[in-house]
Amino acid sequence: MVEKRLILAHDLGTTGNKASLFDRDGSLLGSAFHAYPTAYPRPNWAEQDPQEWWQALCQTTQRLLAEAGAKPEAVAAVSFSGHMMGCLPVDQAGHPLRSCIIWADQRAQDEAHHMAALLGADTIYQVTGHRVSPAYTGAKILWIRHHQPEIFQATATFLQPKDYLAFRLTGQRATDYSDASGTLLFDLEERCWNEAWLAQLEIPPDTLPPLYPSTAIIGHVTPEAAQATGLAEGTPVVIGGGDGACAGVGAGVVEPGAAYAYIGSSAWISVSTPRPILDPQQRTFTFHHLHPERYCPMGTMQAAGGARDWAWQRLAGESDQLDRLAAQAPVGADGVLFLPHLLGERSPFWNPQARGAFVGLTMGHGEAEMARAVLEGVAFNLRLIFDALRPQLPHVSALRLIGGGSRSGLWCQILANCLNLPVQTLSLKSEATSWGAAVAGGVAVGLFDWSMAAAHSQVVETFHPQPEAVPLYDGLVQIYTDAYRALAPIHARLAAFQKDRPE
Repeated sequence: MVEKRLILAHDLGTTGNKASLFDRDGSLLGSAFHAYPTAYPRPNWAEQDPQEWWQALCQTTQRLLAEAGAKPEAVAAVSFSGHMMGCLPVDQAGHPLRSCIIWADQRAQDEAHHMAALLGADTIYQVTGHRVSPAYTGAKILWIRHHQPEIFQATATFLQPKDYLAFRLTGQRATDYSDASGTLLFDLEERCWNEAWLAQLEIPPDTLPPLYPSTAIIGHVTPEAAQATGLAEGTPVVIGGGDGACAGVGAGVVEPGAAYAYIGSSAWISVSTPRPILDPQQRTFTFHHLHPERYCPMGTMQAAGGARDWAWQRLAGESDQLDRLAAQAPVGADGVLFLPHLLGERSPFWNPQARGAFVGLTMGHGEAEMARAVLEGVAFNLRLIFDALRPQLPHVSALRLIGGGSRSGLWCQILANCLNLPVQTLSLKSEATSWGAAVAGGVAVGLFDWSMAAAHSQVVETFHPQPEAVPLYDGLVQIYTDAYRALAPIHARLAAFQKDRPE
């Protein structure tokens, strides 16, 4: 009989799905990645085809098992991480009724205003840990009801991205506390759907999936899914968590007192606490943790690595060349400032009409200054998030950094200077989110315990603040804030122009 000693973690990201295989000691045995596109049919809209997710899961599973030489029967559990705050309506048979409206989508502005007026903006923040925003699932559900009523009427369940894949593997509809906490429909402390609110919003409660802790086994791989993926029929499937919650565990941030930052397509800074933390100015918010008794206060910005990718494509240079040029530009990019609000903005401004901008350009500036300004602009926004969280971080002596952004030494140094705090990179780097999902799976089947998270999140490099750069960045952060405030009315007018232009 084959020993069940492996955990297969799927990290359903914005740009693609990564399958990772871990053994019972927490060692990474291999990974496989398959990309899929995001459609941006209108300004502030962002959608993905769920069939692309399923194809990515099947291909990465088959390839990973083959390349790692792993027997399917050795997989003790499949677990998930996934991008959050999506809205995928499926019918009674589980077939998608439209593409998924993903986290980056900001179209549901009117519906968010409706929620705030009906339920009370402050009340929503107090109960859910989140301020009202079109980024969240609840507003997106209402958008479908208002604009695509035939789809709303045919919907049996609204699913999050990872939950759709769990359904395809098991036939079971489910979600976990962390993904539920990104809907504006979840009572954070009671850990249940707010049925009174659902009645007021006219959302049938049975269209929301059953709730489970992230370590719950929600079903087993069906014969059809086994044939499609190469997994063994009957393999336990663990629901896992949203990518933010998985990233925290992957960074070793389980027990209260530790902090980390993630730079991927989006970016955030977060901590672990035993209870929700509410900001009087509502700049930050609180998700549920993977751990059933922990929470994740955090602040998230919309476009970080996504802003870098956008800029590098537009500057039309080789990626390595642009990285080198950015490193050669001086602190402050010789007076060029970049506002990275290419998808609107969440923390700390909470303005879906915010727009990106280069400010301060002259004829003497070129690719080097513009590239460095992009990296600095993301760091400035993260500094404002960190300042909002600072009252909750009295004992934090360093910030762990994970995600693709942690591979850039220049970005790590800029962030350390901007925060005036040591920035630590980890051995897992971009695998941290997958490791968090694997921890949930391993805990579920008894292979791991929670202490495994920190044990395998080893610091490999520390970037210390450079004293000569810290005061310069302090001043530039203030200029960045003032530039946002000065341009906000212009951005609102441009957003209105985009909305009203002919199709």
